[in-house]
Amino acid sequence: MLAPLQNLKPDHYATLGLDHRCTDEQIRAAYRILAKQHHPDLNHGSSEALTRTQALNAAYKILSDPQRRQDYDRELAEASNPTRPGNIKRAPNISQDLLLPLDEFFKGTTREVRINDPGNPRGIERYDLIIPSQTAPGTRLRVRRDDGGVLTVRVRPFPNYQFKVRGSDLRCDLKINSKIAAQGGEQMIKGTLGSLHRIKIPARVARGEILRIEGAGLPKPRGGRGDLLVRVIYRPEVRITRPANR
Repeated sequence: MLAPLQNLKPDHYATLGLDHRCTDEQIRAAYRILAKQHHPDLNHGSSEALTRTQALNAAYKILSDPQRRQDYDRELAEASNPTRPGNIKRAPNISQDLLLPLDEFFKGTTREVRINDPGNPRGIERYDLIIPSQTAPGTRLRVRRDDGGVLTVRVRPFPNYQFKVRGSDLRCDLKINSKIAAQGGEQMIKGTLGSLHRIKIPARVARGEILRIEGAGLPKPRGGRGDLLVRVIYRPEVRITRPANR
C-alpha cells in the first residue's frame, strides 16, 4: 500500500517516514527500503509508484546533502506557523507507541499504519512506517497525515523473558554454582541476536553483583550500542550431615 503524498510542499522527512532528528544512516536506510519497495518495475508500471519514487528521490536528494538539509530545515522552521483559512480544518496531531522485538531494533522493519478518524470524510488513512536498522529504543518517528496533522510513533521494546531494557542497556541474570562463586572463572552468555559473550567471574563474587559487557546492548540514539549488565545469582551451598559420635 503506497503512502499518500503532500499536494504542495512535501515534508521530505515524512516522505521517508522519519523524524526531523534522524541520523544520516537512518535516512540512507529508509530510502533504500522504500525505493526498492515502490520501484515502478516491481509495481507493474503503476503511475502511483512512479510518483512515489519521484518523491522519494527528491526527499533523498535534499536530506542526504548536509548543506541542502540545513537549508531545508531552516525553511521548515520559518514555515512552522503558516496562516490557514478559517474554513480549513487541520487533522489533529496524535501519538502512538509501537512495541518491537529486540532484534528489529538492529535489523529494521516496516509497518503499515492505519488511522480510523471519524472526522476524516475519506475514511481510513493508510501510511508506510519505516523503522531503519540501528534504531534506538524511544526513537520517535513522524508520519504526515493527509490533512496536515502528524502521527508520532515512539518505538519501544516488547517485553522479553531474558532481558530487561533500561534505555539502550540490557539487564539479565546469570546463575552460577558456589564453586565458581568462590574460585572465579569464565562463563558464556547469549546476547540479543544469539551471539555468545565471554564474561569473567571474579573470585568470591557477591550475590547480586553487576558485571558489565560493554557494547552488547541495544543501539544508542547517537550511534554505538549500550551495555549488557549481568547480575550474578547463586545459592550458597548447604550440607546437612549426622553429627560425629562423641
